[in-house]
Amino acid sequence: MTSTTSSKSTTARPRPKLIVFDLDYTLWPFWVDTHVTPPFRRKHDVVRDRDDRIVNFYPEVPQVLAWLHGEGYTLGVASRTSEIRGANQLMKLFDWEKYFKYKEIYPGCKVAHFKKFKQHSGLDYSEMMFFDDEHRNIWDLKKLGVASFLVQRDEGVMRKIVEYGLDRFAKERSEGA
Repeated sequence: MTSTTSSKSTTARPRPKLIVFDLDYTLWPFWVDTHVTPPFRRKHDVVRDRDDRIVNFYPEVPQVLAWLHGEGYTLGVASRTSEIRGANQLMKLFDWEKYFKYKEIYPGCKVAHFKKFKQHSGLDYSEMMFFDDEHRNIWDLKKLGVASFLVQRDEGVMRKIVEYGLDRFAKERSEGA
């Protein structure tokens, strides 16, 4: 009887220990402080703003969050919005709070948000991944060593961009080892 052995390494693929998402034009297709009007409410599975406009998220977001959470990833949110209460209210109404261990939602540079993530989690920037629609935030965080990926405003977070990010993270961290 012949035995077959795999030539592939059994070493686990490097994974981020924290995956962070922006909110505006990343998880939902608007700026919460200018395009919708809090307070928000849910009625018959539809979220509406004060002016009775329907408030939606990007189509793939709930599935992406559930998938990442189910795979054991720790998730966070970093938003520079001044509409802190409205952003938190929407996350609750969309039933996303269960996915996010860390939330930094307040005006200011994303570097400040990530300093808080580092402080609260004990993780290094090199163990973090970030998705945002703004180039300036991507550049600022790449300088810190955070694996950062641009999300297209017309698409928002989609599984394909997250899979791409996870692949790049693993490849770059493997090469650097």
